[in-house]
Amino acid sequence: MLAKLKRIDWYIVLILGVFMIVSSLLIYSATVDVPKYANFNFHIKNFIYYALGFFLFLVISLLDYRILLKLSWYAYGLGIILLLGLYKFGVVREGAIGWYQLGGFDFQPAEFMKLALIMVIASFMSMREGEPLRLGKDVIPIGLIVFVPFILVFEQPDLGNAVIYIAILLGMLWIGNVQFKHVAIGAIIVAVIVGSFYYLYQHYHDSIEAYLQANNKGHWVKRIDTFLNPEQADKDARFHLERAQIAIGSGSLLGDGYLKGDSIHNNFVPVAYSDAIFVVVAEEFGFVGSAVLLMLLFSFLYRMILIALKSSDRRGSFIVIGIVSMYVFQIFQNIGMWFGLLPVTGITLPFISYGGTSLLINMVSIAIVMSVQIHQEPEEDLA
Repeated sequence: MLAKLKRIDWYIVLILGVFMIVSSLLIYSATVDVPKYANFNFHIKNFIYYALGFFLFLVISLLDYRILLKLSWYAYGLGIILLLGLYKFGVVREGAIGWYQLGGFDFQPAEFMKLALIMVIASFMSMREGEPLRLGKDVIPIGLIVFVPFILVFEQPDLGNAVIYIAILLGMLWIGNVQFKHVAIGAIIVAVIVGSFYYLYQHYHDSIEAYLQANNKGHWVKRIDTFLNPEQADKDARFHLERAQIAIGSGSLLGDGYLKGDSIHNNFVPVAYSDAIFVVVAEEFGFVGSAVLLMLLFSFLYRMILIALKSSDRRGSFIVIGIVSMYVFQIFQNIGMWFGLLPVTGITLPFISYGGTSLLINMVSIAIVMSVQIHQEPEEDLA
């Protein structure tokens, strides 16, 4: 065990410790002056989730990831069952039926499914042993593996997590040696779909809005309009985005100071402790604080990429790049949406936003990355 502990990337552990402190301080600032959150103590719960997360990190890091790979299809099957079970036993949060309530803990299967997808795709692609992926026998089957949970999560409706599945798919296909002609075909299909969507949405806006309203998905129109048609967007949705941008701008170079953000502490920015946590950083610590946080996040990603490059096992590299792809998309989406670069979704900022299930799954994900770092010996040499 001591030899394994010596192989841990302690720089990653140090960054996780910094994330724990920064996250808890930001969550406290985002909730301290909001009466409805007064008795929830989100910042304390965040410390508790981090403590549990570090325990899981240590245990799973020391477990050979190749053992977990053998269980990947079971994890995928369990994830599908949990997603299906939501339609009978799930509870609604923020308009989506995406959680199981287990005592005082809310469990979100869509978060678990991210990791299950990464593991099962890595297992599937490893069978090619580095050879280019074939369209009919590899790319399409992998796409179908992702499509099933994508539809189940999309229907909750939870567009944010559903799109993350696509980001994981694209990142892993790329590292899995997808052929250029297949990339070209995919790019053309995506361009046609996006172009068609834009045309149809603009020309049949009212009909689409009426249909979505009738199916309890009216909030999608609000979010899309805020991005594509801000002048026509719902007043409340536009107000929230505008207030977030005002808060970011008011932070200027050095910020207003910790616990002194006017927009945050007057409750002008919704769910600041979760989706809009970056707005807290920008308003209270300014451009400098935001840049430091981004540097920490990308240093974190860089260390993981190094582990993928050094891995002697292709499966380990696939897993790490899948996890990196997930984080890159989440970071870009979460921050970009508050600048108006992307539509507003419920995607959180990894390791910084509040969220019990997402934080624990993130810690388990990093534990598996660390397991790849630790277990480099040939599989037949395992004790």
